[in-house]
Amino acid sequence: MFYLTNFLVKSLIQPIQYLIVVFFMIEINKSTIASWDRFYRANFINSLSGFKSVSLIGTKSKDGIPNLAIFSNIVHLGADPAMIGFINRPKAAAPDTIRNIEDTSIYTMNHIHPGMIQQAHQTSAKYDASVNEFEAVGLDMLWRHDCAAPFVKDSYIQYQLSLSDIIPIPSNGTFLVTGYIESVYLKEDYREPDGFLPLDQYQSVTSLGIDGYYQTEKIVRLPYARP
Repeated sequence: MFYLTNFLVKSLIQPIQYLIVVFFMIEINKSTIASWDRFYRANFINSLSGFKSVSLIGTKSKDGIPNLAIFSNIVHLGADPAMIGFINRPKAAAPDTIRNIEDTSIYTMNHIHPGMIQQAHQTSAKYDASVNEFEAVGLDMLWRHDCAAPFVKDSYIQYQLSLSDIIPIPSNGTFLVTGYIESVYLKEDYREPDGFLPLDQYQSVTSLGIDGYYQTEKIVRLPYARP
């Protein structure tokens, strides 16, 4: 009798719980989003897509001026060949990095750790093209003989890329910039036997929204999923 009563109670409660979830979730539709203040909308939508990889991209102009800018829309494109992509905003809003890459085809990506967040974030300011952002924000450049673009000396993970493609996205004026990984530099060798790179060991931060920065902690690694 107890088990039958318990079953009946659960049968009645579960649909009610479902209805509560459905009716009490906050719904935000497209027209509401469009009506928001542009900065509120930008913060919300940038947060909605989740935590993002964030790095400093180092370039050098054809006139020899170093440039450094923070980017968070960075994505792995493939391992063979090894390729990384990132989204560049419309050229009117963020012209220097993409122009330098177009002109020289070489650039670097540099992970950010907690000790350099303030300086890294400051590179998002709209400096004139004649300004060396490394000097402006107080980060040291590192030059390597085989790379025409500067690295961030204090970064624990650095890698050099060569341009593959710059793909326009007509719907909003942004660009997908894709590149081949030419070389990688690690401050310490924390690689696991299968090649996995535990970024938490390097203190690499992640970003959320336009101006939020977070540290990471591995929960678990799971085996390859099969049917």
